Amino acid sequence: MGIKDDAVEVRAQGWRTLAALHGLIEAELERSLQAEAKLSVVEYTVLDALGRQDGWHMRMQQLARATALSPSATTRLVNRLEDRGLLTRILCADDRRGIYTELTPSGITLLEQTRPAHDAALERALDQAREVPELATLVEALPRLHAGV
Repeated sequence: MGIKDDAVEVRAQGWRTLAALHGLIEAELERSLQAEAKLSVVEYTVLDALGRQDGWHMRMQQLARATALSPSATTRLVNRLEDRGLLTRILCADDRRGIYTELTPSGITLLEQTRPAHDAALERALDQAREVPELATLVEALPRLHAGV
């Protein structure tokens, strides 16, 4: 019989709450982005990450970190978006082994058209979460978390 560790249970409950909020947000974003632009959340995340870059490009390793995907999954994702004409890859002038990914004009247009739907879906999901007592405190803490970064 193990010794009950209240601190572990508190952390576990916090993690479950965070996972529940993440799941609620991701489901709402997925529905909205699929309906609006036939994009998955992770595809939108790539477009958004690239759209926030000065010069509109990133190394593949940076994209993998931004999307929390493995390098091979990132490559498959970039291939899909490249096949749709939304991204292109270019060789790094300084390091021939380096590959950058950047938005095409079509990718920029799609990102700009889709961002309002993404933002509205995020706001809807957060409004729904505010109505769930277990999630409300976490939702209210989000602006303070961002301010601390």
